[in-house]
Amino acid sequence: MFTIKENDFHRVDLNLLTVLLVLKREGSVSRAAQKLHLGQPAVSQALSRLRTMFNDPLFVRTAQGMEATARAEALIAELGPLMEQMQSVLFQPASFTPSEATHVFRLGMSDWVERWLMPALYARIMRDAPGITIKVIASDPFRDVELVARGEIELAISVGENTPATLRREKLVSHSFCTLWHPEQLSLPVPLTLENYVAHEHVLVSYRGAAWSAIDTRLSALGKARSIRYVTPHFSSLPPLLSRIPALATVPAGLADDWVAHYGLCCSPVPVETPEIAFSLLWHKRSDNDMPLSWLKGELRSVMRDENVVSGQALSRVRP
Repeated sequence: MFTIKENDFHRVDLNLLTVLLVLKREGSVSRAAQKLHLGQPAVSQALSRLRTMFNDPLFVRTAQGMEATARAEALIAELGPLMEQMQSVLFQPASFTPSEATHVFRLGMSDWVERWLMPALYARIMRDAPGITIKVIASDPFRDVELVARGEIELAISVGENTPATLRREKLVSHSFCTLWHPEQLSLPVPLTLENYVAHEHVLVSYRGAAWSAIDTRLSALGKARSIRYVTPHFSSLPPLLSRIPALATVPAGLADDWVAHYGLCCSPVPVETPEIAFSLLWHKRSDNDMPLSWLKGELRSVMRDENVVSGQALSRVRP
């Protein structure tokens, strides 16, 4: 922490230091008054206060004008750079140059969001801002608010809804769901029928271990039920699991292309109405004007929308 003494500054009018510097530069009370847009008596009064503050004449009249004393010269040598730096901090607009930045960002997201989003995002960052470092922190809809509020992450890619008054949530895109299985384990038509869907066992991702989801609520309303035999908090475990067992997995559509291409899975729209997943950026209000974070949010907006189009195209290929 800074060890300033508040009472010391309380006794000092910092505007007087500006008068000191301008008097040195101009060498005349009248010219200093013009530069400062003050009357000559006001500058003379400021000089009087400066002399009292520093217990030194500071300037003496000579044939060539006002000449600084040794004490004034020493003060100006120390204060000049500090006042220039203060002017820069206070009045020059903040800037952020991605290509020169060495910022470290901590992002919260679940494993499947990282798999869906980060390859495209980080390739873009490495191209445009090679000095940027990304640290992904494991999160989920039950934890992201807490992580952002405590400052453990600057930004969450969130699929939750809870937004305390201290945080901001910006909804960007939505995902539908799809159902996948391995053709060597199950021989099923595409698209799946509702009868096919409930006739086979299911694996489910749940961050809190619940063996029930909104899909089961919808099935119940139709007088149907599915058998969930495996529950995990990790999406990444499902593809190798499906390659070994005759089961179905209903997951966000953003995973479909990758799982079909790399694991040989079959994909179908879900044969029952399912809610979409709304993606948001979640950050603390104290970071509203943080330029590096604003840049990253812009990159995420662009990549999320691009990848959402790709996901939609992937799912449209398996629709009837």
